[in-house]
Amino acid sequence: MPAVKPGARRLQILQVLARMLENPKGEKVTTAALAKELDVSEAALYRHFASKAQMFEGLIEFIEQTLFGLVNKITAEEENGLKQVQAILSSLLSFAEKNPGMTRVLVGDALVNEDERLQVRINQLHDRLEATLKQCLRVAGTQGHDTGSQPPADPAPQANLMLCYVIGRWQLFAKSGFKRIPSELWEKQWPLLL
Repeated sequence: MPAVKPGARRLQILQVLARMLENPKGEKVTTAALAKELDVSEAALYRHFASKAQMFEGLIEFIEQTLFGLVNKITAEEENGLKQVQAILSSLLSFAEKNPGMTRVLVGDALVNEDERLQVRINQLHDRLEATLKQCLRVAGTQGHDTGSQPPADPAPQANLMLCYVIGRWQLFAKSGFKRIPSELWEKQWPLLL
């Protein structure tokens, strides 16, 4: 193993793990298979991560940073609550398309038989996304935007429906072996979500 910068090997391990999760057959990634793909020993993996769960936590941190970085940029740059929601949903679908392996983590598919705290963390990420959508819908309600009907006094049901839509599109993408693209019907389905 050639000398690499500190942190670079960790990043390389996470990148290879994410790439291996892109296997359309959805096979479980073992540390032995990951070590073989990296051409290192399993012991070398454990010099950078205490456990396989810690490797998945690294992927989840990347997902959180990326998604909430996008969300924060959207809410900072766009004042219109409905346009915020539309841009956030579109970004969530696009992220999945560009990162099929990460999609398997987002839907929990890659976390089956792994440490249960990983699924708890993904559930918390989903809750944060739903809370963000709820806040954007609340903003839209105060702006009095005409969505074809009056915005509900309580945006929670609509925010939940929108999150369920996104998770469903992610799930369809993962279960189809990455053939059913998350955004394939987005333009026609967005008005239906309103």
